[in-house]
Amino acid sequence: MAGTLYIVGTPIGNLEDMSPRVAATFGAADFIAAEDTRVTMKLLNHLGLKKPMVSYYEHALYKGEGILRRIEAGENCALCSDAGMPCISDPGEQIVKDALARGIPVVPVPGASACVTALAVSGQDTSRWVFEGFLPVARRQKKERLAELGGEKRTILFYEAPHKLRATLADLAEAFGPERSITLCRELTKLHEEIWKTTLGEACQHYAQAEPRGEYVLVMAGAPADAGPGSRLTLEQAAALALDLVKQGRSPSAAAKEACQGTPYAKSEVYRQLLALQQADEDPSSI
Repeated sequence: MAGTLYIVGTPIGNLEDMSPRVAATFGAADFIAAEDTRVTMKLLNHLGLKKPMVSYYEHALYKGEGILRRIEAGENCALCSDAGMPCISDPGEQIVKDALARGIPVVPVPGASACVTALAVSGQDTSRWVFEGFLPVARRQKKERLAELGGEKRTILFYEAPHKLRATLADLAEAFGPERSITLCRELTKLHEEIWKTTLGEACQHYAQAEPRGEYVLVMAGAPADAGPGSRLTLEQAAALALDLVKQGRSPSAAAKEACQGTPYAKSEVYRQLLALQQADEDPSSI
């Protein structure tokens, strides 16, 4: 008879947030699948437990097959990430998908989640929200993702590491405007916890001088109710979208017409900027 895969939420910083059920699940499990065994070892030491562990971190997902086979053989596994609920912006997601596909029981043992914790104290609208996690690393993909969110009216949540925060704030300000409200939550539940509701412009100015420290959850207000999908695009961004359409086979005129939809710009404005971009592509020295 197959065992059970327990998805165990761990504290996001403060060990006093550990629930008795989480501790009991770790104690009863035959083995633990951890994002990083070194981090989970500290947690087990805090609980006074010793358990066999295997890492499932992103570059070793092939170990997922071994984890699932052990569960199918009758062992119970507690899967946990370094902090918070596993499988949320976390490679354990694939193990859960495969477990369900193979008929393995999957049981949640809930705990804190950084995104929901940040949302609750952000002062932003909590009635409707969307979780974006970490933005793409590649510059072009990142800009495309932000362009897709141009008309998003729900509150938007991002995760960000300290060494990327300045660049991400600058990109957000460019895409959504410096007046857009945002709450920066860092080091939640830890000694240096900080929750700061401000604007993108003010955040950029602050971190031009201050060094970002700790892991961040960014809770950004959605677009105003009367904003269309392209209302926050700059003329250059609208022209860039038109250029992409031209590369897909549209005529410049048709591309400009499509790209200007929902923006405050006339087709002729986008068309002129598109021609300038095409010229720059053909002759980089003209930039």
